[in-house]
Amino acid sequence: MRITNQMMINSSMANIQVNKKQVNTLDTQLSTQKKINKPSEDPIIAIRALRLRASLNEVTQYLKKNIPDAQQWLSTTQGALTQGESVINKLYEYCNQGSSDSYASEQRNTIAESLKALKKTFYDEGNVDYAGRYVFTGYKTNSTLTFQADSKETYNISEYLSADKIEEYNYSYGNVKTPTAADVAAKTAPGTPENTTLHRLRLSYDNITDITGGKISYSYTDTATGQMTTKELNVTTVTTSDLEASSYAIADNDIVFNKDTGEFLMGKTLASNLKSFGATVSVNYDKTGFSKGELRPENYFDCTNNTDAANPIQYTNFENGKRVRQDIEYTIASNQTLVVNTQASTVFNSDIARDLDNLTSIVQSAIDAHSVVDNIKEMKGLSQYSSKDDQEYLESCLAAAQKQADYADHQLQTVFNRGLTKFEGYMSDVNLAITDVGSKGQQLDITKNRMSNQQQTVEALKSDNEDKDLSDIIIDYTSSYTAYQASLQAAGMLNQTTLLN
Repeated sequence: MRITNQMMINSSMANIQVNKKQVNTLDTQLSTQKKINKPSEDPIIAIRALRLRASLNEVTQYLKKNIPDAQQWLSTTQGALTQGESVINKLYEYCNQGSSDSYASEQRNTIAESLKALKKTFYDEGNVDYAGRYVFTGYKTNSTLTFQADSKETYNISEYLSADKIEEYNYSYGNVKTPTAADVAAKTAPGTPENTTLHRLRLSYDNITDITGGKISYSYTDTATGQMTTKELNVTTVTTSDLEASSYAIADNDIVFNKDTGEFLMGKTLASNLKSFGATVSVNYDKTGFSKGELRPENYFDCTNNTDAANPIQYTNFENGKRVRQDIEYTIASNQTLVVNTQASTVFNSDIARDLDNLTSIVQSAIDAHSVVDNIKEMKGLSQYSSKDDQEYLESCLAAAQKQADYADHQLQTVFNRGLTKFEGYMSDVNLAITDVGSKGQQLDITKNRMSNQQQTVEALKSDNEDKDLSDIIIDYTSSYTAYQASLQAAGMLNQTTLLN
């Protein structure tokens, strides 16, 4: 084959171009320290880079966003639960002392105020939020746990009550009041304090408007057939005044509802039957008006807000008698989620509020009863009541007032004694919730460490795939540049000699 000069020149120019392209490529690598700068240079590296970058972005999202958010949510929850635990512990201490010792008069006033403050503190913890989202209200993260001001809203509420919460309770009536000067002059008969024991089952609210249809139902599993049985009970709605007027007379198989206190009062036979059945009592009722600090029904019960009759708002918290879980989940790793929220019903339940209100009421009753005793004693020492008739009358009033005070002291000690068991149970619930949050935190820490290791691994793989060592680039660049210069010199010498020469 004949090789012409032009062929040699063309071959030299092509080689120079190849060397020049190589130098340019290495020059770019020297600037970027990357193996490629566009997919066409090496499609395999490009495809692998896309996959590794997507994986790294995913891991970084978990590590830098999702996991820290979940940790903050759990930290907020744990802080609130810890504060709640301290409140329950303080209440338990009050009950422990009150169950074995009668508080002095000056102590009762302090306790009454302390109980109100502790209730507010406890449920304020249930209103904590993280980044504007309330952590204990399930999916309703934009809604507080309690009413933040007195409200005139109207709700229709369906509540399920377990028969094992039926308890004996002492009711006093025929209250004695401090006699006035007119009472002394007329010798008005003082009240006759009496005490009776009934069985009660409380709703979560007092001051109820009405029980729907004047009936409640109860369900239980028939041990003979194994079938679920549901029956209805007719309920008479009364007020506290009605009960006092009837001396709290309730037959063994009867049941009445005190709408003032939100209590079902029943005879011992009916109470015994319901408890032996292990029944669940279903109640549907209306309530209009809520005080500041009361629990919002939509966080606990199936209910309908009928404040705007034309646009009722319905809330569902139960299905087939079981509470619906409203889990807020964070994706903390590939195919791994973590439930971060704790629902208020497990910790900040309505029973605690009712028990605290009951304790406060009993303490106040004791304060009022002893105040009447002190007032009558003071009246006995006044000169205007020094006559024998007045003194005998005041003595009869004092005896009645002292009997009332004794009832109040006994009831106060009884309620404090029962509070030991109740608040111990509430403490257990809070501790269980704290433990659950703690275990989630540990799980999150383990996942965080794993994600951190995975991030380092993916970053290393990404670097191996995309990056080029600077020293290697310099060596390659020097070699390629030397070859490029050599090709230029060879071409120059080739062009100096022609066939004519």
